[in-house]
Amino acid sequence: MGCNLDKMGNLKIIFLGTGTSQGVPLIGCHCEVCSSNNQKDKRLRTSCLIESKNGTRVAIDCGPDFRQQMLNYNVDRLDAILITHSHHDHVSGLDDVRSYNYLQKEAMPIYGNDIALKDIKKVFSYAFADTKYPGLPTFNLFDIDKSEKFKIKDLDITPIEVMHYHLPIFAYRIGNFAYITDAKKISKEEEKKLEGVEFLVVNALRKQEHFSHFTLAEALDLIKRINPKQAYLTHISHYLGLHNEVEKELPPNISLAYDGLTIEV
Repeated sequence: MGCNLDKMGNLKIIFLGTGTSQGVPLIGCHCEVCSSNNQKDKRLRTSCLIESKNGTRVAIDCGPDFRQQMLNYNVDRLDAILITHSHHDHVSGLDDVRSYNYLQKEAMPIYGNDIALKDIKKVFSYAFADTKYPGLPTFNLFDIDKSEKFKIKDLDITPIEVMHYHLPIFAYRIGNFAYITDAKKISKEEEKKLEGVEFLVVNALRKQEHFSHFTLAEALDLIKRINPKQAYLTHISHYLGLHNEVEKELPPNISLAYDGLTIEV
């Protein structure tokens, strides 16, 4: 994968997947969304790829579709993975970083909060065993705190804690771009970290109330408070409705993200 940002912004973002935990279409579902022929209604599990003007490449989350997403966009090098939280649809693709271990001759840097990293060690315990089977993935885990900014090469990253039901998870801000998924609540203190963001990505699962994810109305309320130049909705279920129909309901500066959407910020 190559990005020519000489005449673009400082970051290029590719939405690798924009679907909820089961993706869209769901297995065995014949609703109008799951039966749609519109490619924008076909959603892999939520993830995005960020590339800086200097060529640093970072993925946010690494779900069960990770291998296919990397192949879809010919991502032959990856500098790090930011983990929002350790639920299966956000980390189960970590085994496939072994390809990057081989190509780059180093462990893959993985960033997340203490809860997420502990779960990763448990789920992928074979990768942390004292005696490893040859060819297993290797990770370099970085435990980050919500109060501390950190750098990955030329990227300055601010973690933002949001609540996924009772689970504290991370959103991430890089410059004037912020990415939030699986959020249900955000404190006023953490929300302040979003001030000045011009490009905001927010989860919007469906229109009906949900215990652990923003509804469409809740996502729109957050976007209104932050007032970015442009906002994109992600982590979308088939309950939200057809892409083209929902788009008609949104304000001019808000769009539904879709798999393969590429923006420059």
